[in-house]
This record gives sequence, C-alpha cells and structure tokens, in this order.
Amino acid sequence: VSTQSTGSSGINAEYGHLEALETLISNIPEIGPAIHAPFVEFMDKQKAKLRSGGKQGGSGGSESVLSKCFEVFVVGMILYFVVSLINSLAQQYYKDNVEAGKLKAKKTK
Repeated sequence: VSTQSTGSSGINAEYGHLEALETLISNIPEIGPAIHAPFVEFMDKQKAKLRSGGKQGGSGGSESVLSKCFEVFVVGMILYFVVSLINSLAQQYYKDNVEAGKLKAKKTK
C-alpha cells in the first residue's frame, strides 16, 4: 500500500522505507536535525539522477569529487603495494648477498 502524498521533506511518500529512514535520521539525538537536510538533499539528487537516466550535468560536481578522491586513494594503495614489493625484493637480495659473502669468507679462511 503506497500513499501518494508529498510532504515538505522533499521525499515522496511512495517510498515508505525512505520516509521511515528519514524519520529515524531526524530522531537521532544531537546530530539528527543537522544531518536531516543534507540527507533529504542527497536523496532528491539521487531520485533526479535515477529518473534522468544518470545524465544530470548540474549536480555531478560532488560525485565527481568523491570519485576522484576514491581514485586517488586506490592509485595510492597500488603504488604503496609496488614500493613495498620492491623493498621486500631488495631486502631479500641484500640478505642473500650478505649470506653469500659470509660463506665465501669462511671458505677462504
């Protein structure tokens, strides 16, 4: 059963679970009222994006910043992995050379 009333919240009543989530968020002590408006704004943008097929040019700024941050994070993690791998290989190479040098020194004595 869906009711078709639109409130001042900006989210249609046809999505009852969204209204329930909105109510829960607004009832959180201390931070609820502060995060209610950004949540409603986010949900409105997502609905508009969904209805326009994801091709909304005006509100793409915040998503692109978030995606760029995530992309930079992933590239950083990959670079860290590569540097860690090279460091590990260099340590193993050094260890093998030091042990080989010690063995040669013992054989020559």
